[in-house]
Amino acid sequence: MIISNQEELAIVAADLLKKHADERVFGFFGEMGAGKTTLIKEICRQLGVTATTSSPTFAIVNEYFTEEGEPVYHFDFYRINSIDEAVKIGFDDYLYSGAYCFIEWTEKVEELMTEDDFVRVDIKVLDDGKREFKY
Repeated sequence: MIISNQEELAIVAADLLKKHADERVFGFFGEMGAGKTTLIKEICRQLGVTATTSSPTFAIVNEYFTEEGEPVYHFDFYRINSIDEAVKIGFDDYLYSGAYCFIEWTEKVEELMTEDDFVRVDIKVLDDGKREFKY
């Protein structure tokens, strides 16, 4: 799916959640500034998260709650230096918690998962500034 503005992210988020309604772990891939955090914010909004969402760049993981009290975990592994950092925060426990897990910079922790463990979301910035989403 290709979009030309940020307002169209709602369509992408709704489509992603609909196509993968039974999935809970999503890995986001794309260059810096591609829109990973912005898409995750929109997905969280559609899931009923009312708290302010932001990239957990320094905290590694942020925990949000839906209106129904369900946890949603948002990871940003950009700043980790080793896979051990993900292991030490109990990443496996989050993955198998049954809660939504949205992972930025998934490539840094891919060795802890199989491709069946998560939905891969690729975001590409096109030459004209539009964004292409594949999942």
